[in-house]
Amino acid sequence: MASLTVENYVKTIFQITSSQSGRPANTGQIATALGVAPGTVTSMLKTLDAARLATHKPYEGVSLSRAGKMLALRVLRRHRLIELFLMRSLGLSWDEVHDEAEHMEHAVSDLLVDRIDTFLGFPDVDPHGDPIPKIDGESLLEPNELASCLLAECENGYGFCLSRVLDQSPAFLKYLTESGLTLGVCGVVQRNPDGAGLMRIKVNSKSKSNVLAIAIETAFKLVVKESSIKKG
Repeated sequence: MASLTVENYVKTIFQITSSQSGRPANTGQIATALGVAPGTVTSMLKTLDAARLATHKPYEGVSLSRAGKMLALRVLRRHRLIELFLMRSLGLSWDEVHDEAEHMEHAVSDLLVDRIDTFLGFPDVDPHGDPIPKIDGESLLEPNELASCLLAECENGYGFCLSRVLDQSPAFLKYLTESGLTLGVCGVVQRNPDGAGLMRIKVNSKSKSNVLAIAIETAFKLVVKESSIKKG
């Protein structure tokens, strides 16, 4: 069984490389993500290379081997199913589940995770819209049939539904909740850009509509898919 540290490293490397079209992750990125010193990362990458979980080339970065990717997907599967279980069954909010799942993902067995998957009805995504890898190790990078894009890239009149949140820090998720920008909410882009680094959107939630001015920086953290809503 892989150690907690090994699991955290392969998961982090997988997430970094996936976010940059498969390009190797560098030491600085990994150190920042894990909150450790670059020297600590370098030492661990040598360990991962020796265990054939990753290929590390100095000055080029690190990529996971097939075994490393499979391990990373197992950890992500555990983490995301636990998050969804905590939200649906115990009533935790989407800004609370991440830290709890971080603690639990290394302790639960694959048997328990599979039972959770069955209990939840074999969901495709977690509370933040991240795809949940399947039991056979398959990762659905885009589980939705409809194409998705970043909200910041949408033009005026584009009807959208929020399908994924890339920044999952508690403070950001609480801000989204207060703004009515929860997963699955639909709306339309009224004006992009709206001046001063903002864009204006109209969001439909709980039988009412709200017009929001959000920072372009925020919109780059929101993944949306097209909806039938049109500018009215």
